[in-house]
Amino acid sequence: MLPLVALVGRPNVGKSTLFNALTRTRDALVHDQPGVTRDRHYGVARPEDQRHFAVVDTGGIAEASEGLAGATTRQARAAAEEADLILFIVDARDGANALDDDILKWLRKADKRTLLVINKIDGVSLNAVESEFAHYGFKDPITTSSAHRQGIDELMEAILENLPEEGVVDPLDTDPDRIRIAFIGRPNVGKSTLVNRLLGEERMIASEVPGTTRDSVAIDMEREGKPYRLVDTAGLRRKSKVDEAVEKFSAFKTLQAIEQCQVAVVMLDAGEGVTDQDASVLGYALDAGRALVIAVNKWDGQTEYQRQQTEDLLSRKLAFVPWAERVRISAKHGSGLLELFRAVHRAHRSATTPISTSEATKALEIAYETNPPAVVRGHVAKMRFCHPSGLNPPTFVVHGTRLKTLQESYKRYLENFFRKRFKLIGTPVQFIFKDSANPFEGKKNVLNERQIAKKRRLIRHVKRRGS
Repeated sequence: MLPLVALVGRPNVGKSTLFNALTRTRDALVHDQPGVTRDRHYGVARPEDQRHFAVVDTGGIAEASEGLAGATTRQARAAAEEADLILFIVDARDGANALDDDILKWLRKADKRTLLVINKIDGVSLNAVESEFAHYGFKDPITTSSAHRQGIDELMEAILENLPEEGVVDPLDTDPDRIRIAFIGRPNVGKSTLVNRLLGEERMIASEVPGTTRDSVAIDMEREGKPYRLVDTAGLRRKSKVDEAVEKFSAFKTLQAIEQCQVAVVMLDAGEGVTDQDASVLGYALDAGRALVIAVNKWDGQTEYQRQQTEDLLSRKLAFVPWAERVRISAKHGSGLLELFRAVHRAHRSATTPISTSEATKALEIAYETNPPAVVRGHVAKMRFCHPSGLNPPTFVVHGTRLKTLQESYKRYLENFFRKRFKLIGTPVQFIFKDSANPFEGKKNVLNERQIAKKRRLIRHVKRRGS
């Protein structure tokens, strides 16, 4: 389960800007006008080599209890109540005021783990600001300027230190042989119908009304002696269409299901092709680095001409994930399910099979000798060795010199080369390039007396020859 961090404070203290800084996105709308954010907005922060966690941006808590301001306040308080950690955001320029005092009183009654974040510190005295908020009683307040990413790394460390330990792990989740599959997609593409077909019973409520499924539901099953955990998720809609608080929480639960699964089955409607919503759903799975299988549902209702048109559309719209296998199925009638499971197994095997350092380095050497990188400003990047850094997705760390000069086209070449060599199907492949440190950087070569005398003799010799 992803722990949840809530950003809470009065209007216009920089919560949305901080949300974008933590999640490294631009998902939250930012404006100088107070009250732009009204509803809860969920995202996932993915610090490198650290625990991932969910972040919820809330509207500003105001004094009004009625109308739009009151509804926004209720949304913010609901987000804080479900969070594992609260970031209480205050404005360094405006200082403490009565509304901040009221919010703090409510947070203390909520009895949640809370960090004080003093935002907008650029251009102000830190000592004066910390003294201003000292009476709030927080031991180590964090000072940030989210607009300039100042203090964000320190805030990230504080969040990770204060996140509660993960809850009790289901023993089934620790079973290395159990494949966790999440069925994701926009509403009404047949996710629940497919899960029912796989289970052989009407376990999930399936309806033509979009949004029937509200929560992510996990069901364990066995198929041909192999254990699986199937997760049926709520349909992800465009943010502008998500209005109800329950539906916002459903979207958050879907993001959690994507993070926790091993293979994400993205379901598309053959009759509608690939919509912008489908591309957004694919983006969520790619951001999480999950293995992918694309299931094109309702294939049985297509004529031969429509199928050809759909194939052409899929080839164009899914060109950014050419490595993801596409399977044509009918969840209603059960056709194509055997091939779907074969594709899931290929993707799972590619994402979770370990590769040794010697194999990765050998592949890197062959790729380098076959196609060396281009010369940039008279220098060529040199790659020394490569080692695996993680699974699901397979991640490789390349060590060398001048690696910053590698072009994006060459990085894609390396990715395709590794895919072909290790038969990585249905999973993203990530590379991390690390330049070797210069051991003599910052060190001054101090000459001894003998070397100084030799240098002077050489200078005199050069001057005599020049004259």
